[in-house]
Amino acid sequence: MVDIRIPIGLMFSIIGLMITAFGLFTASDSVMYQKSLGINVNIIMGVVMLAFGLVMLFLARKKK
Repeated sequence: MVDIRIPIGLMFSIIGLMITAFGLFTASDSVMYQKSLGINVNIIMGVVMLAFGLVMLFLARKKK
């Protein structure tokens, strides 16, 4: 039986890595982040998604 935490963890980890990398590459573009009051939401949400994905993968591995 397939544990649903594995594909969910992989999906969130990969997307979180991509969004975090995008936020790091565009960190110097202040015009892009004017709407969010200068806060780089890409880095913040990317790290949150990556952490969630890694927790899901950890829990799936711990169950085995």
